[in-house]
Amino acid sequence: MKIMFVSAEVAPFSKVGGLADVVGSLPKVLEKMGHEIAIFTPLHGCIDQQKYNIQEVPNSKLTIDYSYGQYYFNLKMTKLPDTNINVFFLDNSKYFAPFHEVYPRYIDTRYEHERFIAFSHASIEYARLLNFKPDVIHSNDWHTAMIPVYMKVNYKDDPFFKDTKNFFSIHNIAYQGQWFDDLLYFAQIDHKDVWNCWGLEHFGMLNWMKGAINYSDKIIVVSPNYAKEIMTYEGGHGLDWTLNHNSHKLLGILNGVDYSVYNPQTDKFIAKNYDENHLQFKEDNKKAVLEKFGLPYEKDKPLIAIVSRLVEQKGFDLFGPVCEELKALDAQFIILGNGARHYEDMFSYLSSTSSNIRAKIEFSVQLGNLMYAGADMFLMPSAFEPCGLSQLIALKYGTIPIVRATGGLDDTITGYPLENGNGFKFWNYSPYSMMDCIRYAIDIFKDKKDWAQLMQNAMKADFSWNQSAQKYVDAYKEACGKSGHIVN
Repeated sequence: MKIMFVSAEVAPFSKVGGLADVVGSLPKVLEKMGHEIAIFTPLHGCIDQQKYNIQEVPNSKLTIDYSYGQYYFNLKMTKLPDTNINVFFLDNSKYFAPFHEVYPRYIDTRYEHERFIAFSHASIEYARLLNFKPDVIHSNDWHTAMIPVYMKVNYKDDPFFKDTKNFFSIHNIAYQGQWFDDLLYFAQIDHKDVWNCWGLEHFGMLNWMKGAINYSDKIIVVSPNYAKEIMTYEGGHGLDWTLNHNSHKLLGILNGVDYSVYNPQTDKFIAKNYDENHLQFKEDNKKAVLEKFGLPYEKDKPLIAIVSRLVEQKGFDLFGPVCEELKALDAQFIILGNGARHYEDMFSYLSSTSSNIRAKIEFSVQLGNLMYAGADMFLMPSAFEPCGLSQLIALKYGTIPIVRATGGLDDTITGYPLENGNGFKFWNYSPYSMMDCIRYAIDIFKDKKDWAQLMQNAMKADFSWNQSAQKYVDAYKEACGKSGHIVN
């Protein structure tokens, strides 16, 4: 089949969260299964064009008329590393080139919408220009939620896309892309065609994710448990009614991990490579990461890591009431991430006022990997978690997750003391439930025999893309009602 992925971020070129990892890894497996893939993403100013040998596509200038005038795009491309997959970068001097962040913090909300409307619309036009006639266009999150709307409204009679089916992945339903309906004028979408409860209107506001849910042929949610949660009032963030109405299109497929990227045997960013048969070398990584954070090496004291965006979803409001208790625990904590200012300030305060907690308020892939390798435990107390990749990566590195049982965390972590346990879980979203679980994990850490078994269970868990990719292919074929264009 011909499959077109469209995403605001794609690893390794641009990355903020798990979305980039998914779009940078799932296509690799689909290609090995015999399918032809093309990926479309913005050429953000932060992308190193020289490093990735990104070259301009000849005669690729594209002009699109919007309400405020003409907008110009150029197309550049390279290969996804270790594949023959074309990654196309849409270059625009107004919307993407000026910024060194994928999602700039301090820009006008309407302007943010315009950026992704233009990107989504231009991606459709470039598919035609390149004569890439997809069986499936797979859009991801609200940034590309305009594509199913365009396809079912503006392009519904276009013979080029006559047999194309639209898939939409919800990686995080909390971010829906809501703004005032005058954006439709900019997007060149006729108000009368979409402004109703079966289209884009949502309590008087325009909601792009609602539109994608209504107009897509299939909706993929990134874990089975999260697919159930978002259909409830508590988990749906206002879209539960819409999702229940479209439940026949909804499919929960667990994200996978690209073990060619995240693997302690081959990882170039860690101090000493190891596997489940050479766990003694994990201590070399523990020493190295403690040195990076300015903490002393204490063999019998567990090291607990957090690598995360510092946002409310990730459960960081649980830390405030128990700050002093964290300082008194017989464990060390290292935190890496950036995000909301009040969380950055909280962890900076803890780092400067404690002997066992250190934080680096930054984003670093290299340091993150060293933390996965060097820590004994990995803490994810999320308020909600669509899938979560961090706990899956931690498992591969033999770093035992401590998670709140929600969404994909509940799907992937089996709580100790079950025989096949690979981590620790707590259910109540409260600071004291989190602390009880951390204390329990610290106690088990002292039992070296049980801890060794936990590490073995964790590292043997298989969360590669193979099984999940087959589920995607089955869904693509079902939607298309045919076997697809298999590439030999």
